[in-house]
Amino acid sequence: MELHQLRYFLAVVKSGNFSRAAESCHVAQPSLSQQILKLESELGEKLFERKSRQILLTSAGELLRLRAERILHEIGEARREIGDARGTPRGKVNLVALPTIAPYLLPKIIRGFSRRCPAVETVMHEETTDRALRLLEDNELDLALVSLPITDPRLEVRALFSEELLLVLPRRHPLLRKRLLSDADLEPEKFIFMADTHCLGAQTLQFCYARGFSPQISCRSAQMETVQSLVAAGAGISLVPAMARRHSSEVSYRSLGKPKPARTIALLWKKNRHLSRAACELRDYIIVTCESRSKGRSASGHGK
Repeated sequence: MELHQLRYFLAVVKSGNFSRAAESCHVAQPSLSQQILKLESELGEKLFERKSRQILLTSAGELLRLRAERILHEIGEARREIGDARGTPRGKVNLVALPTIAPYLLPKIIRGFSRRCPAVETVMHEETTDRALRLLEDNELDLALVSLPITDPRLEVRALFSEELLLVLPRRHPLLRKRLLSDADLEPEKFIFMADTHCLGAQTLQFCYARGFSPQISCRSAQMETVQSLVAAGAGISLVPAMARRHSSEVSYRSLGKPKPARTIALLWKKNRHLSRAACELRDYIIVTCESRSKGRSASGHGK
């Protein structure tokens, strides 16, 4: 059994057609068909049911498909590992982050990482937590920046730092005249929430429930900047991550009493999957950068 035979076999499975399979493998169709016949002869089983307009896998073909995919995947991983072990990190890394993280945290990280590894291309994606986890599981992404909790045992989870969720109010809101805000102050207010698909919406709702009231939700948005613009327009108040704090005269931010609402940012990658050297370099850079950021903020806080 030869590796090229397995590649030809999987190409036929994928395309459902010998001609298209031969074209994708850059070989003549008679040559591909001959190799499939040799493979069937060696195994003593037919792999395909050849019909006039359709090619179907036999039960033996289905068994081989699973093994062939695994064999070629492992060979590809071995080649990548060996290639990564030498030379300058290069290639492409796919990184996903929540929309409530990406625009605030990633620009400085990517700028610093690009200087450190100029031959690496970082492709950034913005997705909700559920979508990010699915893409990691399907091996379409290398790394993910999300908010905890994450309980999927198939993933490595590295907590990076925690940040406070701040109350954001429109300028000249009556609550800004109060030094301390109570639960009774917040209960009659209208809230602007992130959309249901965003974990920040669930975190805000959990905060309100923990304070003993159900929030009045005036509207929802999928974009953090839109939420803050709605607050500025007087449509309501909201909770936003500290990293999303604007330098604006249109809104004001207040820290709430203990227990202060907060979220923990974590970096994820899939267990038992080889990460390229480029992906490992980015992973380590994010960890070091975020931990330094966290220590710097802690030192600044203690000094006040």
